[in-house]
Parts: sequence; C-alpha cells; structure tokens
Amino acid sequence: MATNLTAGSLAAPLEGGGIDPTGDRLRVSRVGAVRADAPTFADDVRRGLTASPKVLYPKYFYDELGSRLFEAITALPEYYPTKAEAEILRSYAGEIVSALGGPVWLLELGSGDGQKTRLLIEALLARQGTLEYVPVDISESAVEVSSRALLFSYPTLRITGYIGEYHRALRAIRQERVLPGRTLALFLGSTLGNLGPEERIVLLRDVRGLLDPGEGFLLGVDLKKSEDVLIPAYDDPLGVTAAFNLNLLGRINRELGGEFDLGAFRHRALYNREEGRVEMHLVSRRAQTVAIRDLGIEVPFAEGESIHTENSYKFDLPQITALAAGTGFEVRRTWTDSGGRFASNLLVAV
Repeated sequence: MATNLTAGSLAAPLEGGGIDPTGDRLRVSRVGAVRADAPTFADDVRRGLTASPKVLYPKYFYDELGSRLFEAITALPEYYPTKAEAEILRSYAGEIVSALGGPVWLLELGSGDGQKTRLLIEALLARQGTLEYVPVDISESAVEVSSRALLFSYPTLRITGYIGEYHRALRAIRQERVLPGRTLALFLGSTLGNLGPEERIVLLRDVRGLLDPGEGFLLGVDLKKSEDVLIPAYDDPLGVTAAFNLNLLGRINRELGGEFDLGAFRHRALYNREEGRVEMHLVSRRAQTVAIRDLGIEVPFAEGESIHTENSYKFDLPQITALAAGTGFEVRRTWTDSGGRFASNLLVAV
C-alpha cells in the first residue's frame, strides 16, 4: 500500500516566502510500512557482533555523519567511480536516452542527490520537451531535496517519488503505472557491487517484472582492474575512508551506548581476488572486550580480529552479459570512461 504525501507536506517554505512553483509537479508516496518484526539497528548489531566471523551491514554507514564523509570520499582523487561514471554520462547521455526510441519516462533506484541524473534528464528534455521522473530512495530527505532542486531547474519536468525499499517501490509502481512512453530504469553508481550474487539476481528480476519487452535498464558497474588502483580508492592516504568505516563504531557508541575506543581499531581494505571484490574491515589492534550497554552485551576481540563491514564487487563485461541473460535482459550497448574503469550498460528487456 502506497501512502501519498502531498508536495506541501514535504516541502520546506521558500526563502522570503512566496508560492512554491514546484507544488503541482511533485507527488511523493511512502511505500510499505516498516514491519513490526523487521530487524533494527540494535538487532543487527547484536547479531553481527556475536557472529563468527563478526560483521556489520554497510547500510548502517549512512547516518548524518557517515553520509557527509561519503560525500567527501567521492571528491578524493583516488576515488574514481563517481568521476568515471560522470564522464560517461557527460559524453554519451544523448546516445543513451536515444537508444530506446520514442518518448521515455525515467525511473531511478537509489536516486540520492540526483546530480549525475541531471545529465540524462537534460538529454531527455532536449529530445522530447517534457519528462516524468520517478526517483526511488529509502531516504525521504534525499527524495525531497533532490526533487525540489530538479523541479526548480527544469520547468517541464514532473516528479513522482517513492520512499521505501526497492522491491516495495517497484511493486507499487507496477500497480499504479499509467505513464505513457517507454521506461528507462536507472541504477547508477557502483551500488550493484554491494550486493551478493543472489541479491543481484533478485534485484534485476524485480526490475524486469516492471518492464515491457524493449524497455531499458541502465546499470552502472565498477570494472575489474589493478589492485594499485582499487585499494587506494578504499584506503585513501588522507584517511577519509578510514573515518567513514570507523564511524560505524562511533554510531554504535552514540545510539546504543557502546564503549568502543575507535583508536583501538584500524581500517583495512583488501582485494579478495577469488571473490572478485574489495572488502572493508575494522581490525582490533589488541585483545579487548567492548561493552554495549543498551544491548546488555560484552563483545570480546582477539588481537587482529576483524569486523567485516562491506563488500564491493568488481565485474567484467562477460559477467554482465551472463547476469542480463539470466534475468530476462540482453545487453544492447555498453559505454566506458576513457580509462576503462567503469561501465554503463544498457540492458533491454526481452
């Protein structure tokens, strides 16, 4: 069940007062109430830190501080994925949006701040004059802020946003869909790499369930490359990525009464060649026991023991071809940046 939120219920007042010109072009729905039995941050911390080996889920990186640290990471010279994808979209946005033919409406999973998406929106508006954009994000503030900014920039743009998990939002969109033209779905960035093999298949099948044959899914992936390039992107010399990783322990301290000494842990990034992924870990510098008061637990660590916090899988193009074929798609076009570091793949539903 989608709960509709009016534009006014989301929108902050304009500076200096006045009428908000975006109001009649914005509709936002919250999809799916949180299940009463859904795991909370506390549940996942308890489960992850009492497991062997210890693990914390990367979705918890993004509290307010973590989100700002990630923004800083994307500006680092060593962190290439954001820059490489932006290069692709600047160079090929016109080709990408023309590849499906006919009028297109745009659906984006994990829309975030919408900065890279602007390049595709501008190309579509130049081609067809008007556009319906459907951002999906778990963050209400991300949908609100980015939608208002886009609507102020593009007077012929309309936005129907969805706040919630991808599979719930796709189900709601499938039920409510009345939009004309072909769908171009987007999954930008390298977020596919944060999903395990089975999770990737589930996501692509969910997207395929929304699309008609001939409709498209633009999928961004980080390509396999030398460890000399990969590791600095996840362990930069300024220590911003280390701070981002350690903030998970800081969040446990702030929200759950944890007693982690952040200086007693170090950030480690490594490339697991067999699995084809960069892993991030927090490694205990010494034997220690850490209390988490709100959970009523004490967590023992051996010297050198790690908490596994993130996987970032890297791909080659045959893997993407196989993933597409196994989920009801075929790869129509692939665009790469000039350094061959990142690929934007247009998958078409068959």
